[in-house]
Amino acid sequence: MRVSRGIVGIALGLGAGLAFGAGGVFVKPLLESGWSPGAAVLARISIAAVLLAVPALIALRFDLRPLWRARWTVLLYGLVAVAAVQVAFYASLERIPVSMTLLIEYLAPIALVLFAWVRTRRMPQLMVLGGSVLAMAGLVLVIGPGGGDLDVLGLLFAGIAMVGVCVYYAVGERATEQLPPVALLAAGFVVGAVALGLSGLVGIMPMEAAFTDVSFLGGTAPWWVPLLTVGAVSTAFAYTAGVAAIRLLGSRLSSFLGLSEVIFAAIIGWVLLGESLGPLQVLGGVLILSGIVLVRLERRERTVATVALDIDLVPVPDGTPVDPPADPRPARIGEPA
Repeated sequence: MRVSRGIVGIALGLGAGLAFGAGGVFVKPLLESGWSPGAAVLARISIAAVLLAVPALIALRFDLRPLWRARWTVLLYGLVAVAAVQVAFYASLERIPVSMTLLIEYLAPIALVLFAWVRTRRMPQLMVLGGSVLAMAGLVLVIGPGGGDLDVLGLLFAGIAMVGVCVYYAVGERATEQLPPVALLAAGFVVGAVALGLSGLVGIMPMEAAFTDVSFLGGTAPWWVPLLTVGAVSTAFAYTAGVAAIRLLGSRLSSFLGLSEVIFAAIIGWVLLGESLGPLQVLGGVLILSGIVLVRLERRERTVATVALDIDLVPVPDGTPVDPPADPRPARIGEPA
């Protein structure tokens, strides 16, 4: 069962990475036609919230009291893991190169490893440290080292986006104990959409849209086709698969699987948009996958509960009485042997 859970979790994590990576292809036609990034993000999150609303109600059995009990978790998830990531990401893009923003944002797996190190005061296993180094080296090769002038405020916004990604994985691992994953996502999208809408009203994020036909996957389509696609595939499905993977694998391995997004984005851009994919990017993808494999090989420590479980799982023939273990001490005088 543990092996099958791991396989399903890895498949879901890679599926989420593929869906997230394809989001750029779906959104790019909208941005080229006049949509502002803020309007595109608000629309995709709102669509995802609508699509997940009914499944969330069914998962909650139409009882909203669990949402109220977990309201602070939902607010944290919606405001930080959904809204703050998007706002900070695009605010950073206005000040520093996109490659630097992506590199900082995708430092989230390393930040989670370091946080666990500080919190538990125990050094991670060499497998995890080695996998982290390989994954980050591969990330630099795939995205590129960047360049240009660096703005302190832009770096700060990129760091906020990275923290939001960490919250996405950390809260996603713990919150599913309080709520069904689909309910957490639907409520988080609603909170995030409200927050993004308010940021647009006060002028933090420009909200501009162009309701015209756009070029899409080699043809022409109405504006709502790529919008529905990115909302359904790269938002609703991607987040759902990602949270399910976190629930099965934990936040550490899932965060490293999330790095597959940059690999899939490069491959999709190469296949569908004709963007160049050089040997260094291929090598970077191999390094990222190698790092994920090393993190997956992390040895789990045997706890007292695990040992007890192993003892309980020892097969005993039905109907056969089990004698208590013999006392190794020699019997004393007057004490029954």
